[in-house]
Amino acid sequence: MQPYNLPGRTVHWFESIGSTMTVAAELAHQGCVHGTVVVADEQTAGIGRHGHSWHSPRGAGLYVSIVLRHPKAAPMLMLALGLATREAIVETTGLQSDLRWPNDVLLRGRKCAGVISQIDDGAIIAGIGINVSQTTFPEEIDATSLLLAGATPRREDLLVNLAHAVDRWSSADATAILSGFEAASSFARGRRVRAEERAIEGITQGLDGSGFLIVRQDNGQDATILAGGVRPCC
Repeated sequence: MQPYNLPGRTVHWFESIGSTMTVAAELAHQGCVHGTVVVADEQTAGIGRHGHSWHSPRGAGLYVSIVLRHPKAAPMLMLALGLATREAIVETTGLQSDLRWPNDVLLRGRKCAGVISQIDDGAIIAGIGINVSQTTFPEEIDATSLLLAGATPRREDLLVNLAHAVDRWSSADATAILSGFEAASSFARGRRVRAEERAIEGITQGLDGSGFLIVRQDNGQDATILAGGVRPCC
């Protein structure tokens, strides 16, 4: 067990497990309380978005899943979790990061943190991975870490700030989440992007009332991006 300061919250910290998502889902099925946290020093089967794996070397990242019993509708919750992750990084390190819709956290254009979620027994399991001290990544991963960006935080401090930020943003109203995301993201408005899951390219026009991204195509028509994320176009 690692030292941290989260009084009144249940935290399960493992040296090595397959995935924090799997353990958190099991705890949700058993009726664990809202805000229960599962953390691992290492994941041997970390889960990323779209079924991809999350690079989870021992002691090099913060790999955490949080059980939320008062969920919002997606994608509003996904935006909130991205905002919470970004806020935790800023508070812990001072590094100013960017948000790529819906919730990838970027440093200098490279991904340093990601968020996934799944529903289990009426609870939402929020999985958050933050690259803390990695110095290398597999060739196929365009990523960075807090260390490579010049920061050396304790993972325990990052966890505390993350847990509190998730509490704040997951309970925020839609107006605060939408305005917060547009303020924090260079991708939300005026950025030329390509939708990952659709053959759509254009200039972002902000978010609609549900948190979906609006992209104005070259033919002048607006398209609403519902899932999959976006990438910048050169």
